[in-house]
Amino acid sequence: MNYPRKASKSRLNPCLAAVQLLAVFLLFLPTAPANAQDQQTGGAVYIVQGGDTCWDISLRFGVTLDELVAVNNNLSCSSLKEGDRLLIPGLEGVNGVLTTQYVPLGESLNSLSRTYGVSTETLARLNHLVSADEIYVGMSLIIPQKEQVNPYGKRAVLSNGQSLLELAVLNNTSPWTITAVNNLPGIQTALPGDVLRVPGESGSGPGALPEVISALEINSSPLVQGQTGVITITTSIEASFSGFLGSYPLHFFSDGKQNYIALQGIHAMQKAGNYPLTIQGIFADGTPFGFTQQINIQEGRFPYDPPLTVDPTTLDPTVTKPENELWTSLSTPATTAKVWQDKFTFPAPIAFYDCYTSWYGDRRSYNDSPYNYFHTGLDVCTGAGTEIYTAAAGTVVFADLLTVRGNAVMVDHGWGVYTAYMHLSEIRVKAGDQVIAGQLIGISGGTGRVEGPHLHWEIIVGGIQVEPLDWLAYRYP
Repeated sequence: MNYPRKASKSRLNPCLAAVQLLAVFLLFLPTAPANAQDQQTGGAVYIVQGGDTCWDISLRFGVTLDELVAVNNNLSCSSLKEGDRLLIPGLEGVNGVLTTQYVPLGESLNSLSRTYGVSTETLARLNHLVSADEIYVGMSLIIPQKEQVNPYGKRAVLSNGQSLLELAVLNNTSPWTITAVNNLPGIQTALPGDVLRVPGESGSGPGALPEVISALEINSSPLVQGQTGVITITTSIEASFSGFLGSYPLHFFSDGKQNYIALQGIHAMQKAGNYPLTIQGIFADGTPFGFTQQINIQEGRFPYDPPLTVDPTTLDPTVTKPENELWTSLSTPATTAKVWQDKFTFPAPIAFYDCYTSWYGDRRSYNDSPYNYFHTGLDVCTGAGTEIYTAAAGTVVFADLLTVRGNAVMVDHGWGVYTAYMHLSEIRVKAGDQVIAGQLIGISGGTGRVEGPHLHWEIIVGGIQVEPLDWLAYRYP
């Protein structure tokens, strides 16, 4: 971004005028052949990376191979090597070295534009973007690198009822400068909650979020079908947050250490692709903010089980639909008290650890149906008569007989996390009981939709069944 400078007053003496005339004359003298970079002092320059070919580079920047070769002094593509500097044609108005940056969590097209001092139009043109919504976490983005760091790097949020003039005065600048630095169409176009750049060095936090948010993290990128997603916001002041991951609502809870955490399961059959992560917040002083960024979800590559034969009654929609609705209603509330402290414990005697008859996420066919079912938990080969224990402390929210799940127990552990234990022959707890990790809650059996007696164990996060083995291996959050 070029900023206006005050014109300086000076007088040209005769000697200086002569020197300038000589300089103009020298411009018209013939010169020796030059490299592509010397032929064009401005323009966009790409530094060749390991593994690059001329064809790759031309595709990346949307130019023909002939155009790339011609502008670079009839470049010999066979001798292209890492570190070579190539001019990129067709990028009028773009100057500097083109670098590749991976988009981190907490950035938007606007925030990247303001961080790097490059217009959103230029970023869109360089990266063939049709919409700002195409920016996703981990995306490889081409950005022109500038020699000077933008001195307007501090992030400030326009509060409700605050004018751009007031924000400018508080930050020792002018509203016109803020408008220019942040690529705003006009002074009146800034909206409450907008994260703007003002004079000062930026902290280490995400560019699209207020300065008081020092970190926005997700436990995995990309996320994978069946995984438990953990989203953490770190802020220096008290706030309340909400949001969505795709269509699933996020519930944020404070850990008492300046972190606000939301846990959300990724459905085992969620279609792979990009989904919006939306976060909204309001700080103690009433300042709001909002943010949306695309998050990638990948396939879990689950295997297909052999077809299963079960009682047709357990497949009847008039039976399964109300039972599934009950199960969802029980596991949807996100209670505020988090009562587990460490990894979850195995719900059966240790002799059965690693003894499973079916794994989470396996695709299933019942009675020769299409493979449009999936296994929602882990089947432990306990057989009949084995003691079953709670995996963590919590409150029993269900303990009764169901058609598909048989004798079943569900335990609420707080923050939207539940465990469930199914096909029991006996239930040893009742709804409302407070339980501790390792407490006896039932005896394994073969009730419900089964081919034989075993324990079906589920972990449900944000209303979605997830991989139970992850909770045995890792401490969440």
